[in-house]
Amino acid sequence: MAFEAPRRLVRALGETAPGGDDWLARLPEAAERAVALRGLSAERVQVPGGRSSLVVLVRDADGTPAVLKLAPRRARPESERAALAHWGGLGAVQLLDEAAVGEGGEGVLLLERLHPDVSVRSLPEAKALLEAAGALRRLWVEPPDGHPFETVAERTGRQAEAMRAGAAADPEVAPLVDAALGAREELLAGPPPARLLHGTFRQSKVLAGDRMPWLAVGPDPVVGESAFDLARLVRDRVEDLIAQPSGASTTRRRVKRLAESLEVDQERLRGWTLFRAVESGVRARRVGREKDAELLLEFAGWL
Repeated sequence: MAFEAPRRLVRALGETAPGGDDWLARLPEAAERAVALRGLSAERVQVPGGRSSLVVLVRDADGTPAVLKLAPRRARPESERAALAHWGGLGAVQLLDEAAVGEGGEGVLLLERLHPDVSVRSLPEAKALLEAAGALRRLWVEPPDGHPFETVAERTGRQAEAMRAGAAADPEVAPLVDAALGAREELLAGPPPARLLHGTFRQSKVLAGDRMPWLAVGPDPVVGESAFDLARLVRDRVEDLIAQPSGASTTRRRVKRLAESLEVDQERLRGWTLFRAVESGVRARRVGREKDAELLLEFAGWL
């Protein structure tokens, strides 16, 4: 079969790929090699798929359905592998091949097959938030000794540099960037105990499964406080929030409700939600996604 990258993946990687990167050009051959090495039969490429990896629906030699995921090194697939192995299928998709198979530098994961077209986002909003929060709680465990994961301080430090550059080039966002960076400094000054976090959690990252009703997929794991993880969930369906006349008050209620339900400090959750929304908004503006940038920066202004 043809292992063609979906347009969504091509567009997303095109925004972030360094000069001279040829991962997308090599992807069809890499996918064919990965399937053959594992003795799999490919059914189809998942469309629209993700923004950082190619997802192929496959079956093993016994006919058991599975998912083959290929990602470039900059998407940190080995970090994802380590996190999924540590979770061991509790709250997250099960890793089926803990030992990597060499594919010339390609990040390849073999995962249990969930129901890719049924995510928590398909539920009514209140129910979706409840189920997503429950899935997230199961992931917050102690990281393994000598873990390989980036910390929240390290990740947000890199992001802060890009945010400062964005503010220098666009004075309109400078006040929000200053507020977000100030919140980050305060939050890092006295953080709660560190946990292994999903890193990029949102409703669409929780899929229906057979082994458990809902399981998380696609982590970009990081070690830090739980409020950092929960902050991304606060702004889920941001376009709906912006469209509501009561969007600002709804957002504040959501922060309070999520903080209470997951026993997270409300002010710390508000601070990380502000930082992550501004960071995403500045990044969206930098790559030309102006509509996304406007939504995110307006949302950040409410915080």
